[in-house]
Amino acid sequence: MATYAVGDIQGCFDSLKRLLELCHFDPTYDRLWLVGDLVNRGPKSLKTLRYIKSLGSAAQTVLGNHDLYLLMVAEGGAKYRGKDDTIQSILDARDRDELLDWLRCQPLCFTEGGVCMVHAGLLPQWTAVKATALSREVEAALQGSDYREFVLNLWGSEPVGWSDELSGWKRLRVIVNAMTRMRFCTPDGVMEFKTKGELINAPAGHLPWFDVPNRKSADSILVTGHWSALGLQVTPNRLALDSGCLWGGRLTALRLEDRRVFQVDCSSSEGLKQDSGSA
Repeated sequence: MATYAVGDIQGCFDSLKRLLELCHFDPTYDRLWLVGDLVNRGPKSLKTLRYIKSLGSAAQTVLGNHDLYLLMVAEGGAKYRGKDDTIQSILDARDRDELLDWLRCQPLCFTEGGVCMVHAGLLPQWTAVKATALSREVEAALQGSDYREFVLNLWGSEPVGWSDELSGWKRLRVIVNAMTRMRFCTPDGVMEFKTKGELINAPAGHLPWFDVPNRKSADSILVTGHWSALGLQVTPNRLALDSGCLWGGRLTALRLEDRRVFQVDCSSSEGLKQDSGSA
């Protein structure tokens, strides 16, 4: 039995299948950990979502910003951008409701055996234990009777920082934005969402979230995606797995038991043109 953590797929289904063949993944015995952004931008979002759902307990995913975008569009909480999106096939699918109901039952943060998986990152004030508890607050909203109201109040970048005193939609929005969108923040955890790309692009007074001194999650092993410009990064306590498959890079799997890395090149039919604002 092995556990393979896989970087952002974003609808690149052919690359995913080749990667799992390379790993000799067997859903009878093995598990997949998926760092979110299962869908959007790549050409086969519907196939990707159906396949991962079909794996049942063999697959554990967390939600990424593109997954939440799909849920928001489906409920009218965000406008469909159209041009670069590939979620229409899901919205038109005969099993649309089943797929969306499954997606909204997935967490933002998943912790097991001292390893914490989250799409983007954790604010410096949060331990992995705290983040898992906060994730459950969002899960309750996603799965509750006020689900549509939650989705309609999810869009936006305010507030930009955390306080234990936050409540209601503002509290949930900060949790979601940190765990699915954050790249840079101040040492006090004030997030900045406009800047993408390389680390040298950090705004004045901001750091990559993982470089903030004394962040409270530093003693946990974090598995993340979201930041394709970083490429694959394997450190003792951080496994960053978005190696930019969508942008013509590679799709990466890392076997958690021994940290062996498996990679496949992006399929020729799937890659988009690279730019500094990727994913």
